[in-house]
Amino acid sequence: MNYRIAIVHDYLNQMGGAERVVGVMHKLFPDAPIYTTIVDREKLLPELRAADIRATWMQRIPNILRDYKLYFWLFPFAVRSIDLKGYDIIVSSSSAYAKGIRKPGNAVHLCYCHSPMRFAWNFDGYIENVNISKTRRTIAKWLTYPLRLWDKANSKEVDRLIANSSVVKGRISKFYGLDSTVIYPPVEIDRFSVSEDGPDDYFLIVSRLVSYKKIDIAVEACTRLGLKLLIVGDGDDRKRLEGLAGPNVQFLGRRSDEEVTSYMRHCRALLFPGLEDFGITPLEANACGRPVIAFQAGGALDTIKAGVNGMFFKEQTTESLMGALREFETREWDPGIIRKHAESFNERYFIERLLSSLQSAIDPLGSSLKHYGVEAGAHASS
Repeated sequence: MNYRIAIVHDYLNQMGGAERVVGVMHKLFPDAPIYTTIVDREKLLPELRAADIRATWMQRIPNILRDYKLYFWLFPFAVRSIDLKGYDIIVSSSSAYAKGIRKPGNAVHLCYCHSPMRFAWNFDGYIENVNISKTRRTIAKWLTYPLRLWDKANSKEVDRLIANSSVVKGRISKFYGLDSTVIYPPVEIDRFSVSEDGPDDYFLIVSRLVSYKKIDIAVEACTRLGLKLLIVGDGDDRKRLEGLAGPNVQFLGRRSDEEVTSYMRHCRALLFPGLEDFGITPLEANACGRPVIAFQAGGALDTIKAGVNGMFFKEQTTESLMGALREFETREWDPGIIRKHAESFNERYFIERLLSSLQSAIDPLGSSLKHYGVEAGAHASS
């Protein structure tokens, strides 16, 4: 039996870890169309530029790519309007809406959940430092309550729920009352290598510049300690962060994958101050043999082994990070051991686990994914 497969993602208007997961899904199922609410084709990852991407009617809203956060209450309607009739398998990648697709007939829906909706379940943290009026903020918060009900209800329609980390598994249990399997996101280990030259004199951040990422902690800590910090990325919070930064902090904006890799290979360490659901970027830095200084919470608990591939700071404050930076100066790191740790999160592991979970979901249909021409070893990188 040849299965008809569709991939669904919340929105393709940025280049982050969730979008890289969609890229691997596309690599695994290259003939499957990718359905999404909106798409910014100028910001697509290279591996998605030739994909069959189908956006909803929201794409036609004026200035939607700029103002999409203000339309969060419309996304559930857009997702439910996606017509998936005729598909046997739906693989969704969701940190917000994609999980709520309308599943046709006897189709199987596997959802790879990056997190329950952050703005519905942690609205204050999500909207912090976003420049909107008090009235709009109040209305938006009021609208999160029906969103929670919708989010919880549609979770029960998913046949297989996958969490991308232990902390997300905990949130799924807390908010939805459901169990899930943890499969860590894929890291393209082969894209990275350890520099023979050793590190330069700078610390590094690679991130979207939005308030909940807590980049301000790193900016203030490095400014006060006089440590050189390079920040790769852009976002709504950039102007505020620049106002906090001393002359030793440089904002480099968006850079190509090749440039980012070069910065990672030569940094002293990657700083990871946010509470992330998982965080692929730290493992990419590890694949370059460089350690990570991370806030001791969230997905970092799954990826950082203190003293092996990085170290933690315990409180999400400037002072706590400053203490970790001072301690970092006294440590020595082995790039080879750091790289080896990262290799345990490679793409092959992700693909094999995902296929295994999907196979168990379709077993009642009485056929194997091999009939579709999909085998883990044939598509995974070593």
